[in-house]
Amino acid sequence: MTVVRKRVVVHGRVQGVFFRDATRRLAERHGVAGSVQNTTDGTVEAVFEGPTDLVDELVAFCKQGPRGAAVERVEVYDESPEGARGFRITG
Repeated sequence: MTVVRKRVVVHGRVQGVFFRDATRRLAERHGVAGSVQNTTDGTVEAVFEGPTDLVDELVAFCKQGPRGAAVERVEVYDESPEGARGFRITG
């Protein structure tokens, strides 16, 4: 099993629509590690670490977001895995 790590920055109307909590629940269901947070510029930033196919599912979710979100653009960055464990909302 190949483990990957991706950082995702989601632009649009993504704060105040339960984006972070929906992302956390999905990540926990899939056993993907990492974190998600609101940023001061109005984006949501998430880090996902786990098996490639499961991380890709989380990235795909971020491109749609939960009901109420209006995702305009998503930036995805590949990073080196760090052995992250658990998933948390950090801000």
